[in-house]
Amino acid sequence: MTFDQTTINMLLNGIWETVYMVFLSSLLSYVIGIPLGIALVVTDRGGIRPFPLFNRVLGVVINLLRSVPFIILLVMVIPVTRLIVGKIIGPNAAVVPLVISAFPYISRMVESSLKEVDAGVIEAAKSMGASTGQIIWKVLLPEAKPSLLVGAAISITTIVGYSAMAGAVGAGGLGDIAIRYGYHRYETNMMLITVVLLVIIVQIIQEVFMRISRKSDKRIR
Repeated sequence: MTFDQTTINMLLNGIWETVYMVFLSSLLSYVIGIPLGIALVVTDRGGIRPFPLFNRVLGVVINLLRSVPFIILLVMVIPVTRLIVGKIIGPNAAVVPLVISAFPYISRMVESSLKEVDAGVIEAAKSMGASTGQIIWKVLLPEAKPSLLVGAAISITTIVGYSAMAGAVGAGGLGDIAIRYGYHRYETNMMLITVVLLVIIVQIIQEVFMRISRKSDKRIR
């Protein structure tokens, strides 16, 4: 492998495509996942507004989506990807399966974080006449913020791994470079470089979210 300007530009473009895919798919996944996670907590048997049937059906749907391996999901949603994006290769096309795969996982992470909130705090809010919306926005989410941020670190780093797998179907990014050059052309050095770059991206995400989580945690002030 010749480490020239062309190679450097290719790697820089791969980093940008990976960051773009991860950022956009994480944002869209949280837009979908947070309301679903809140719905799972609120409609649970011991929730603010119990609705067991809805909760059970929603839980089954989320579990079914979570059960499909990402590499299989990539192929399954090709018609949906083509319908939404107009093509099935490139970073924009990869966002569709990334979101479909990530939002069920994120909704469960949000549910888990919200269930860590002390029930006494919720009861106190109820006794003061707080509405369901007020309890969600002013009690549940603020109290669960540190845990939600830790969950975000885990979820987004998982999406980084998914984005690398998406390279197998021409999604672009560092995963695509690793497969096209490191695997198909047997360029071990290129494979190692892409792995190192992915590890660095994961570590940056992990460190940023963990630091924000520690700063927002009232228990360690």
